[in-house]
Amino acid sequence: MATSLEVRGVSLRFGGVRALTDVSFAIREGELFSIIGPNGAGKTSIVNCISGRYKPTEGQLFYKDRDITGLTPNARASLGIGRTFQNLALFHHMSVLDNIMVGRHHLLKNNFLTGSLYWLTGARKEELEHRRKVEEIIDFLDLQSVRKATAGTLSYGLRKRVELARAMALEPRLILLDEPMAGMNFEEKEDMARYIVDLNEEFGMTVVMIEHDMGVVMDISHRVMVLDFGKKIADGDPATVLADPHVKRAYLGEEDEVLVDPDDAPAAQESAA
Repeated sequence: MATSLEVRGVSLRFGGVRALTDVSFAIREGELFSIIGPNGAGKTSIVNCISGRYKPTEGQLFYKDRDITGLTPNARASLGIGRTFQNLALFHHMSVLDNIMVGRHHLLKNNFLTGSLYWLTGARKEELEHRRKVEEIIDFLDLQSVRKATAGTLSYGLRKRVELARAMALEPRLILLDEPMAGMNFEEKEDMARYIVDLNEEFGMTVVMIEHDMGVVMDISHRVMVLDFGKKIADGDPATVLADPHVKRAYLGEEDEVLVDPDDAPAAQESAA
């Protein structure tokens, strides 16, 4: 199976704080890949490096064998890399429909000049096609009842779903989900897990997910990577990773465990991310 994303020896530092240290892994096309670890482990930092929000201090990132280390987030989106955020990044004053339409901005071919000749150029046809795509996403995520609602008035669970819809609107081949189920109740988590599996299986998207709910992670992931204090400590199928003594120690700790130097802990940067 072809490789979708490869991370080679990525390290990330903020002054004297080491957020990531020599992290390497590869994700195959069509895989549902989860990144887990305790708070401050560097999970959001590695996703920020993949999306282009952070530039690694050391190391390289490759998407479909192309070096993307120096590319901007917009350039990566154009290549087919989409993401959601741990802290919602919606336009709260805009409708659900308009928020999702924003996600298609990089797919627009008409510019200001051709758009001004709405009926004479392909602008009208292009807009109708984009709206058709958006309506398909709304149907897929069961957002019909709130499509015209102002995003800021929705419940937290629905806003998380709208954020996923906007990421889908980019038509990514690789989608990065940063804690898509955080703050949700049991039923909302079940629905979101189903949508993520369908994204992977029906839409054929490669999924990279950060998630704290171990039950969900172990149930739907093809492969799991574990970070602890910015270092990779395990990588494999869910059952193997769960049984790894290093993973158990990272999550449960040991009484005789040596305390880690605070300078090694990227918790402050992780939370800020």
